[in-house]
Amino acid sequence: MTTISRRAALGAGSAVALSPLPGRSQTRDDTIRIGVLADFSGPYRDTSGPTSVAAVQQAVEDLGLSQRGISVEVVQGDHLNRPDAALALARRWIDTQGVDMICEVNNSAIALAVANLVRERDKVQLASGAASSALTGPQCSSHTVQWTYDTWMFANVVGGATVRSGGDTWFFLTADYAFGHQLERDTAGFVQRAGGRMLGSARFPFPGTTDFSSFLLQAQASRAKVVGLATAAQDTVNAIKQAREFGITRRGQQLAGMVMFITDVHAIGLEDAQGLIMSEVFYHDLNDRTRGLARRILRRTPTNMPNQEHAGTYSCAIHYLKAVAEMGAARAKASGGEVLQMMKRMPTDDDAFGPGRIREDGRKMHPAYLFEVKAPAESRGTWDYFKLRATVPTEEAWRPLSEGGCPLVRG
Repeated sequence: MTTISRRAALGAGSAVALSPLPGRSQTRDDTIRIGVLADFSGPYRDTSGPTSVAAVQQAVEDLGLSQRGISVEVVQGDHLNRPDAALALARRWIDTQGVDMICEVNNSAIALAVANLVRERDKVQLASGAASSALTGPQCSSHTVQWTYDTWMFANVVGGATVRSGGDTWFFLTADYAFGHQLERDTAGFVQRAGGRMLGSARFPFPGTTDFSSFLLQAQASRAKVVGLATAAQDTVNAIKQAREFGITRRGQQLAGMVMFITDVHAIGLEDAQGLIMSEVFYHDLNDRTRGLARRILRRTPTNMPNQEHAGTYSCAIHYLKAVAEMGAARAKASGGEVLQMMKRMPTDDDAFGPGRIREDGRKMHPAYLFEVKAPAESRGTWDYFKLRATVPTEEAWRPLSEGGCPLVRG
């Protein structure tokens, strides 16, 4: 697969590589094209990036569509964490390269922008990396599914549990864009409903912040019992490492990583991450199916264990391709809206999440889990990082359909 540097990507406005299945033409009109729109050169590269491409490639291989006469190509593009660059790339994919489905999109502002584009062009977006719950709320779309997680679920599973265990005053470090704002709002709602109080927040510029000292000083001065991190990926890693250096936890304040991944824990190290409570919808060592999936993807990216975002990208790709196989490639390429209706009618079942479904508002439904990070002495080795604290059943994990305000939901 062609590699394009961040400098070259900035100059050209995109970073694109085609990876067709062997022996298939790139010009056939009935070729299904999937675009993985992700961070390949910035702070979320390990969280999304190359391993998400590997997840889609694995889904294509596992389904064996080439044996059924269906050709699939995977296209990758670096969105540079810029909605303008991402939208220009997505438009070019659809208008000139025949891309039928865009997935990953691990930036909420970008996902919201792409949702409008795919609706206009009658294509499909499966947002397996975007977290803002607005995607299934007032800004839901007939052509977008939010696949893996959302801010409401993270706030529900982590925020409420922390208040019930005594963490009843909160201060937030918040990434200053749609995802961070939504996560802060959602968590604040659960904190307050559980009897807790919000003492304030500090918003840091995104992307580009590496020094969190001034924001951590504000958190210390608040004397909040809990410092909530409305952040993700490298921002979370940097904030936790620097908070340890500042001695925040030694002074009695607790860190709550609202959106964390196993790749984050790997970067932080168990010595600093031990005891953290976090929510995930996938863990590679959860059951036989997740272990098998992780091994297959890990063959392609041996230094980066698949996390929940990669699992979501695998899951959305394989369900999309099942719908394509059911409809036929020509019909699927003709109408993305029709493909999504087929996907909603078909129950989901895959090695990432097991059985599930897609709800009317575009919310993919599956269980969520509360994990605690192991102490170094408890770990059996690299990537053995979590112990399961609780399983949250599907219908309890997600925002009720009646509360989202999605205009697609019939009263």
